[in-house]
Amino acid sequence: MFLISFKVTVVAILQIFIIGLIGFLLVKKRFLSNEGLNNLSRLVIFVTLPVLIICKFVEDFDFGLYPNWWVYPILGLIIAAIGFMVALPFTWSVSNQKEKRQFLSLVGFQNSGYLPLALVAALLSKEEATAMFIYIFLYLIGFNLLIWSIVPYLLTFHRNNRFEFLKLFSPPVLATLFGLLLVFSGGRKFVPQFILPPLKMLGDCTLPLAIFVVGAGLAEVKLKEGLNKRAVFFVILAKLMILPAIALVFLTKFSIPGPLALFLLIETAMPSATSLSIIIRESKEQDYLINSSIFIGHLVSIFTIPLFLTLFYFMIQ
Repeated sequence: MFLISFKVTVVAILQIFIIGLIGFLLVKKRFLSNEGLNNLSRLVIFVTLPVLIICKFVEDFDFGLYPNWWVYPILGLIIAAIGFMVALPFTWSVSNQKEKRQFLSLVGFQNSGYLPLALVAALLSKEEATAMFIYIFLYLIGFNLLIWSIVPYLLTFHRNNRFEFLKLFSPPVLATLFGLLLVFSGGRKFVPQFILPPLKMLGDCTLPLAIFVVGAGLAEVKLKEGLNKRAVFFVILAKLMILPAIALVFLTKFSIPGPLALFLLIETAMPSATSLSIIIRESKEQDYLINSSIFIGHLVSIFTIPLFLTLFYFMIQ
């Protein structure tokens, strides 16, 4: 049973890895420029992912089916807080306050959207994946509000930084809120049926495009010659080993419903958020750990994610 579960999860991860590897190689070989990659990223963030979210809510969401929908945005805040607490004992491995704040961000925030969506699509049946997609979209409300508000201040810590309220509402967050409003108000009844099929086809492009963009983005990461290997090691230890291990112990001790338990394990097992690389680049702050930890963490997660998913299926299912 253990080996069967491990084989299934490894195959799912490899399928995702192949798509990401294609993006990685195209950027490394200069077939895809930085501008082209940025345009693809915008296409996913501003078009295909919001369309996918709205279609899923219009077709599959109902407040009666998901009475605890409000829990998932809050989980985005809770998991980040637990990540910070897990990171704190290891901050001795870095020498200054800016490095410590980067360390905390790397452990507190994971690749919570693209990789979980692709993994769920590869692991679960269509019906099970649909419900899990809804959980992820709801989770991203809390997660995105936190990462795009707290992290820029955590990484820069400039007293003259102005709080920009509108930055909290990224296109995926707005799409989720709009989808919830359509369902709540009954407005989805008035959505013309003929526009849903083409919108679904557009939304279905999201997962391969998103993983392609993640892989291509990793190719742009510049590893420093003098990187703090000890700190990167502890980031990966805390993020990819200790945090999912805590989640696994918690799930075995309490009777968490199957879909929610799998959701929690997947989110806590993910590597650090690639969004952190964008934030540090835009802030023009010195990168001590961000890019190196993201790059190495994604490589290590090829092995750690199947390990923890297999343990989950073996111990809980």
